[in-house]
Amino acid sequence: MDRLKVEMFTVDREHLSVVSVVKTVAFYWCFLVRIILDCVTDVLFGLYYSAFHPRVFLPAPRSTLLLESATFLSRKIRAREIRSADVVEEFITRIKDVNPIINAVVADRFEEARREARQVDRLLESGSLSDEFSVDKKPFLGVPFTCKECMRVVGLPNTSGLYLRKGFVAKEDADCVRLMRAAGGIALAVSNVSEICMWWESSNKIYGQTRNPYDTRRTVGGSSGGEAALLASCGSPMGIGSDIGGSIRMPAFFNGIFGHKPTFGLVSNAGQFPDASGALSKFLVTGPMCRFSEDLIPMYKVLLASKADRLLLDQPVDLSKLKLYFAVDDGGFPLISPVQTSIKKALMDAVHHLESRCGAEMVSFEPIKPLRFSLDVWSSMMSMDDHTFTEDMANREGKVNPYTELAKWFLGLSPHTFPAVALGLTEEVTAKFPERQEHFVQMCAELEETFVKMLGPDGVFIYPTHPRTAPFHHQPLLMPFNFAYTAIFNVLGLPSTHIPLGLDSNNLPLGVQVVSNHYNDRFSLAVAKELERAFGGWLCP
Repeated sequence: MDRLKVEMFTVDREHLSVVSVVKTVAFYWCFLVRIILDCVTDVLFGLYYSAFHPRVFLPAPRSTLLLESATFLSRKIRAREIRSADVVEEFITRIKDVNPIINAVVADRFEEARREARQVDRLLESGSLSDEFSVDKKPFLGVPFTCKECMRVVGLPNTSGLYLRKGFVAKEDADCVRLMRAAGGIALAVSNVSEICMWWESSNKIYGQTRNPYDTRRTVGGSSGGEAALLASCGSPMGIGSDIGGSIRMPAFFNGIFGHKPTFGLVSNAGQFPDASGALSKFLVTGPMCRFSEDLIPMYKVLLASKADRLLLDQPVDLSKLKLYFAVDDGGFPLISPVQTSIKKALMDAVHHLESRCGAEMVSFEPIKPLRFSLDVWSSMMSMDDHTFTEDMANREGKVNPYTELAKWFLGLSPHTFPAVALGLTEEVTAKFPERQEHFVQMCAELEETFVKMLGPDGVFIYPTHPRTAPFHHQPLLMPFNFAYTAIFNVLGLPSTHIPLGLDSNNLPLGVQVVSNHYNDRFSLAVAKELERAFGGWLCP
């Protein structure tokens, strides 16, 4: 009997050894295929767009006002050195100049904005400002702003790119819009999104495709891609985005601007479609997008409203006392593109600057192996929601059959984009493997604990925002899971700031995301300000 047990144990070990070898070989084959596919599609898409859709360059800004921060404009308007009406008019003109090229703005309220700007000017000219109009209460008095079309703005469409909602007009403002108006901001327009804000290209059946201002052959990211493209093009001084898997940070990366994903649960998401309920309410966050780091904290404080004091955003941050952690990639996952060399170099340049010039302490640590499974962790956590994506596709009035919709799409009869149909199919398939999801839900809890312990009260983690610079339009269909680099921090609830770090050899934006511990947003925001000073920040396309 003992001999039989030994033989069985030996067989089991041999079986496990064979399985391990097969898995290892499969992993590296998949990884090799991923690399080859990226290289081949880069060439093919480049040739196609160069031949049939050549790059279109944006006209230069007509006014220097377009090149200033929202904070600067507010200060000058309040000092009566410039008029709000003139500022608003310059941005309206700029939108008319660039929107035929980039297709970022999908609806506007220009006449109402002009009227509101004139009211601000008359108020300032009267010289009798009450405490209600103080800098603290109205930090953006007379300054225009924009937001995603998924956010309600009274009188403007609120479809989220879902064809079934075409014609739906908002009757009230989303909370974030209301707060920005209360801070003196003037709502100017709403910008394009992906269908139901769940894909990383901003294209849908209602408004079409938004194009990147740095290279119109390339994507702007999603789902806040229209907003990021508009900001980068000098069409707006500041904007509001939302982020459930990187929807602020990826577009900010592709368009060379700043974007902040707040700590979960602080900024109200009310008044957006689709609304986040159940588990998703922890993962969806609303945050600021802008060209200049000095606008991040003032905007964020407005959006936080009564919760702003909790984050101590006005407390100075001594960068020399920060503990610095970084990783140049996720450790390698065969379904996700390898991080480009230019992005790794930009990341290391930022790390070395913070260490050598700012005195931050670089801390060695064990590689965080679960980061390799960011895609599985995010998708498993998203599956915990009370309702399904196919219900959102039906405008919460029933449920779409993704198999039928796929057949209709191939026949050109579907009102949905292919990414939306594909996500619906993926949701159907993954729901059949609850045990696998439970494993990654547990991994998420362990990963969050790892980050919380590692970052502690004074740590930041520098990580690629995305493994590749802005791809060509539709190329993301062949690299659909690259968003995992940002998505993982949504389910961990950690704040993350995307910071632009110049342009690569193709004149495409580079950058990194800086992650800090829960409620320590001020650390990543302070790093953003320093890296902007050192590397130049946003560069006009």
